[in-house]
Amino acid sequence: MRVISLGWGIQSFGLAAMSALGILPKVEAAVHADTTHERSETYAFAERWTPWLEEHGIKVVTVQSERSGVIQNWTATGLMIPAFTRYEDGEISGMLRRQCTHDWKIVPIRRWLQQERNGEPVELWLGITLDEVQRMKPSNVQYISHIFSYIELLDRPWTRGMVVRWLQENGLEIPVKSSCVFCPYHNRATWREIKLSENGDWQKAVRIDHSIRYIRPGYLAYLVQARQPLDTVDLRNEEDHGQLNLWDEECEGVCFL
Repeated sequence: MRVISLGWGIQSFGLAAMSALGILPKVEAAVHADTTHERSETYAFAERWTPWLEEHGIKVVTVQSERSGVIQNWTATGLMIPAFTRYEDGEISGMLRRQCTHDWKIVPIRRWLQQERNGEPVELWLGITLDEVQRMKPSNVQYISHIFSYIELLDRPWTRGMVVRWLQENGLEIPVKSSCVFCPYHNRATWREIKLSENGDWQKAVRIDHSIRYIRPGYLAYLVQARQPLDTVDLRNEEDHGQLNLWDEECEGVCFL
């Protein structure tokens, strides 16, 4: 059984599109583990492109965790996200352990695979590219083999920029980075995008940031590394501060491909 782990970001959508267009072998399904907290742009993208994938023979399946709603009651579960912390006296303490990926993504996908595989082994395709090989890890489940398709199945190892270029050359849309609205791993540019999006995502992230502050006894928790309330962090770029940008957007896009 051959399945794509579909996060609806650039790399995973690229895999699904390559399978749909015959660049890669056909898969039985592309499975999306919906955390229910993705960015609004991701849900809109999935709504636009699910019909296209299915018209090209790629079955799209959406699964959800039974625990995705815990953000309404962090005290019952403990903080599942890798929030930045400091002690109450102000000293920096580190980050919390990340449980969200396991509970919200890995568990529901594996539950679905167990139901569908009929005893067959599973090839789970993961959209990891050459520039992030540190994320390549073998499966810890006997019936699942992780396949790193961009590294192992194409003419040469591909980078994320090569995937972007391939999508553009084939007239396909470039999705935003797939992640929860309130993910502490966002960099400043992503937080800025969310703040400017005018779709309610920023308000949700600010609300979550305030809700986690005192959940961990003895610590203060934050979504940003500056360990400040999200709605007080300066997210302006250099141009907003009056510095000239020597590269236009087109040049930056080419330089990073």
